[in-house]
Order: sequence, then C-alpha cells, then structure tokens
Amino acid sequence: MDTLALANRFSEVLADLQLECLGVEFTPSQGQSTLRVYLDVLDHSGGREVGIDDCEAASRELSALLDVEDPVPGHYVLEVSSPGIDRPLFTAEQFGRVLGQEVKVLLKAPIEGRRRLRGKLVQVDGERIVLEAEGKSFEFDQADMESARVVPDWVALGYVPQPKPGGKKPAKKAK
Repeated sequence: MDTLALANRFSEVLADLQLECLGVEFTPSQGQSTLRVYLDVLDHSGGREVGIDDCEAASRELSALLDVEDPVPGHYVLEVSSPGIDRPLFTAEQFGRVLGQEVKVLLKAPIEGRRRLRGKLVQVDGERIVLEAEGKSFEFDQADMESARVVPDWVALGYVPQPKPGGKKPAKKAK
C-alpha cells in the first residue's frame, strides 16, 4: 500500500473541512490492523489547532471514502488523530516547517553505523535533510527515512518545573 498516495487522496477530501492529512501509518496485524491518519489544520494564522470535532468530522469523511474506494486490504481500524506535541514528520516539506528544532529519525539503512538519530534539524534542501547530532552532520534523503518525530521542548511548553524567582534556597545542613 502506498501510504503517501493515500495521504494525498485524504488531503483532497479533507480540504473542505480546512484540514490536511500530514501522513498515514498502517500497522498490519493478523487479527485487526490499524490505519492511523494524522491531521493538521490548513491555516494556522488564527491559532486554530486540530480538535476532537475535527477528528470526528474527518473520520466520517474518510470512512465514507474508504468504504467506496477500498484502498486498504483486509480488516482494519481507522484512527484519526491530531499530530500531538511530538508530531510525526512524513515529508521533507514538513521537516522544513520545524527547522531548528530537535527531531528523532529512524532510517531504513544505517549512516555511519547508525539507524537512529536524534539532533537539531539544520537544513532542508528539496528532499535532502541535514541533522546535527553529537557534533556531526548527518545528511539523508526523505526517502531513506523510515519514521521521524519532533522531540518536544518540555521547558518551552512549561512542563518542567522552574525555580520561583526570589525563592528560598534550601538550608545547608550543619556538620
């Protein structure tokens, strides 16, 4: 199954809902496979994010399309989701949207003996992606990538406790 072609087809259907399909993951299983679809809003200018209502509406539209066109073999469960704070990256264009951020990448084949990379995204040139990790630059094509995700900046998101300004320092123990 061509997940990129499926994602493009889904984006055509979702455009009327002002949504785009970031990508599709298909996890085959003997019992019941999973078709996971990640959504994003087309226009971020108003601060709009993907919500539950968007996922429900997209699920209805995509279910209807899947019933008619039947592009996925066998039995499966359709999951429609927002990308979350650790958003997956499926295309070089999506890498370009997060330039300068930290990302995790799993490659199809090793570069310098490594398939797993985690580092700062420093350049996207067409389909070519450059990542700085451990003082080295790693270059690869988007097609060489198995999966990728943004690494959330927990401090910037406010999930790491910060010391209170002017707060007391712990007392030192006397010996």
